[in-house]
Amino acid sequence: MFSRFERMVAWRYLRSKKAEGFVSVIAGFSFMGILLGVATLIIVMSVMNGFREELFGRILGLGGHMNAYSTSGRLYDYNNLVDRLKDLDGIKYITPVIESQSLMTTPEGAASGVMVRALTQEDFAKRDILYKGIRKGEIGDFVDGKIAIGTVLANRYKLLPGDKVTLISPEVKSSPFGNLQRKKTYEVGIIFDVEMYEYNSGFIFMPLSAAQKLFDYGDSVSSLEIFLNNPDRLDEIRQAAEIKLDPFAKVYDWRDMNKSFFNALNVERNVMFLILSLIILVAAFNIISSMIMLVKDKGHDIAIMRTMGATRRNMLKIFILTGASIGFIGTFFGAALGIAFALNIEAIRKWIEGMTGYTIWDAEVRFLSEIPAVIDWNEVIAVIAMAFFLSVAATLYPAWRAARLDPVEAMRYE
Repeated sequence: MFSRFERMVAWRYLRSKKAEGFVSVIAGFSFMGILLGVATLIIVMSVMNGFREELFGRILGLGGHMNAYSTSGRLYDYNNLVDRLKDLDGIKYITPVIESQSLMTTPEGAASGVMVRALTQEDFAKRDILYKGIRKGEIGDFVDGKIAIGTVLANRYKLLPGDKVTLISPEVKSSPFGNLQRKKTYEVGIIFDVEMYEYNSGFIFMPLSAAQKLFDYGDSVSSLEIFLNNPDRLDEIRQAAEIKLDPFAKVYDWRDMNKSFFNALNVERNVMFLILSLIILVAAFNIISSMIMLVKDKGHDIAIMRTMGATRRNMLKIFILTGASIGFIGTFFGAALGIAFALNIEAIRKWIEGMTGYTIWDAEVRFLSEIPAVIDWNEVIAVIAMAFFLSVAATLYPAWRAARLDPVEAMRYE
């Protein structure tokens, strides 16, 4: 595509007049702009992908792909409903759960509002996020009279396995002395860490039978959480489940329950991509300005080459190669920097926090305890292609100017 002569001249124009051979100042700024733009875009998009994947992965791992709720408030005869759904192809397992708000108090008098989720010991063990997140205690401690709390909640009130806490239900019971609140004292059996601040700080898991007594549920539950083997078949399985459960329960999937949050993440991701793409566009304008100045500065050289037999096509290709080389090299090093940074972002974050003493990633604000980063190679290829396209497009006008330069006019005042 490019002759040896064209490559030689383009490379010479990329180098400054200094003996050290550094790239010219303007070309250097253009190079750095492309490099930083590509690297920043890859890093930010990887973090956005990681945040989305981790967050929804943990939400789905703790809450199920679909939930079946009673049309009248509570699900009675839920075992019969579970049997109806077991025949459906694609369902991994079904968990009856009770979910209710409660007030937790410690022997020292501290109190905190918590969300209580109740399930059986078997279902607790099936949830890998919970089971693998056990930090103190063991699965055998998840029995009546004992509960599981998160690490943040445990650290806040200095709780350890064996300590006692009291849970007060919003439900009341009638007595000769009037309505009394339901409350019971439980022992901390398990301390877990699911790497989500919201769950670690505000959720308590307890055995299903214990919750039925505390919240006066009798032989009923709040809902059925349905986990699928293949989440891509969600719509198909949901339609089948609705037919099976009608008219006893309604089915909602995770998109319904997290719709606003899901849409907000998508909008934020698209806007960030658009804004950060402008960095590459600005760098491309720098290439245009540097090439125009180069054409003006090398007018005498262009005239000499033209008089010695170089064609307009040669001039066009020389200046396209000159500008595209800046973009290509900048894109290559930017992609390498962005990928390396994304792969080691958590280690870099800890190093920066250790050096500066400032907290960069606050788990309390951002839900996750670590910065997630997932590289989408299709996005990386798209970013590289966009950067290289803009770099080449930025050279077309200056190269056309160089090819149209009249040798006679260029030499007139020499």
